[in-house]
Amino acid sequence: MTLLMACLGVFVAYLPVTSVSVSLTAIQSALSTSTLQLSWVSDAFVLPMAAFILTAGIVGDVHGRKKVYLAGLLLSAAGAATSLTAHSIGQLWAGQALSGVGAAALLPTTLALISHAVPDHRERGKFIGFWAMCLLGALAIGGVVAGTILGHASWRWIFLVPIPVALFAFGFSLRLLPESRAPRTGRLDWPGQITAALAITALVYGVIQGGAGSFGEAQVVVALAVAVISAIAFVMAERRSSHPMLDLSLFRSPGFTATTLVAMVMFLGMIGFFFVLSLYFGMVQHLATLDIAWRMLLITGAALLVSGVAGRIMHKISPRLMITTGLLMVTTAMLTLLGADAGTSFVALSWRLVLLGLGMGLVTTPMTAVAVASVPHPLAGMAAAGNNAFRQVGGALGPAVLGALLTSRAVSSLPGRLSDAGVDGPLADRLAEATRDGGLGAIGAIPLGSKAGQVQSAVSDAFLEGMRLCLTVSATLTFLAAVLAFVLLRPRRTPARAEKVVRTSTGQTPSTSERSKALVEEGA
Repeated sequence: MTLLMACLGVFVAYLPVTSVSVSLTAIQSALSTSTLQLSWVSDAFVLPMAAFILTAGIVGDVHGRKKVYLAGLLLSAAGAATSLTAHSIGQLWAGQALSGVGAAALLPTTLALISHAVPDHRERGKFIGFWAMCLLGALAIGGVVAGTILGHASWRWIFLVPIPVALFAFGFSLRLLPESRAPRTGRLDWPGQITAALAITALVYGVIQGGAGSFGEAQVVVALAVAVISAIAFVMAERRSSHPMLDLSLFRSPGFTATTLVAMVMFLGMIGFFFVLSLYFGMVQHLATLDIAWRMLLITGAALLVSGVAGRIMHKISPRLMITTGLLMVTTAMLTLLGADAGTSFVALSWRLVLLGLGMGLVTTPMTAVAVASVPHPLAGMAAAGNNAFRQVGGALGPAVLGALLTSRAVSSLPGRLSDAGVDGPLADRLAEATRDGGLGAIGAIPLGSKAGQVQSAVSDAFLEGMRLCLTVSATLTFLAAVLAFVLLRPRRTPARAEKVVRTSTGQTPSTSERSKALVEEGA
């Protein structure tokens, strides 16, 4: 029962990710948005998820995970309903933000519910494998469902699907899901929550605005300064707090530190890459949304299949080996995609996308399981929330960083591409000016006349230049994550062993602080 509800919760949380991703071209066309505004559609969801996921984990530990889980389902449904009725980009952002807060409540509580129901960390790995399969299943199904809907109705209807699923899970869980709390008392860490939210929001805002314009602009400098100051204030607040939102002693565990860093770096590269890949299919290959969804399904479907296997074999094969190998496969897939152009066939792309998905699936389950298993059991909820928070920070920065790189490179190369295509004079000047202000999407509002074909060819070539830069950056980031995993994820003794050490030496049940100290000594 608990596993079913945990899987339904993470399914609802992640369903909007690919459904929105494959619909970006349709949304941009319908709402006449710039690339900058479009990047905020994804970040409006990921930002609040990253900002509030730690708080949700603590609230669940203290006041009851069932309560937070139910609130997350209702917020997800409310966010989807807001986006469903959106007639402006601002309302769509608002709906995505509500859904992001709901996802922030669901992710740590679903993992904590599993940790509570399955205290043995070895057995827990199998159940986390199922959890990861549901996460990847949501990514796989979301794109196909959205593509099918967009073939027959407006883009807004892609947000209908999460509502009945969330309400069904709410009604079922309200009666049957058992309540659980962490064996400790405490209160909300408001200084930590406020400084963390400020740091994350200011950082992503500064990166997006700086990439769209200049990092020397006053608002960008102020935003990045606020991010740095808030991050320092967060560390100071957590060190002094008697009930920290994120116990910094967790970072003394090599397993937790490694998986957290790997998750953040990997998601920065991969989520940003998905944003760019979706635009490539729509703007360069001019595919219908359903065709885009089928291509994305090659990635998520392969990841889903491997994830299930990974959960069963991760205690026979070193998680270090699995994670490192998976990241190297992702890196290889991205590098092979550097040769893609407007005419690259489905067959030529398919094996590269499948390789990418296989690497993803090999990483997701062991990375999550190691993060939760590498700390004492009472801190599992906090560890899950912390790992997910840093993962979502990377996910929020991904579209921001790569979207900025894509726009900058494509816009700067467009005048030369227009000249090569035989487009010059006032039309070329007007196109260059429009793209500087609104990105490549601004070209759709300009009458092209007999030059339409030449302009579209030039735009595709300019986009491909930007995409290749993004692929190079993404591949570099995933390779860096592979190096981090190989160096930091060394075999250690388990947290259960650390607890046994303390219990043996004192003759009493160890406290949370004693467990944390033993964890550091054991190097779990």
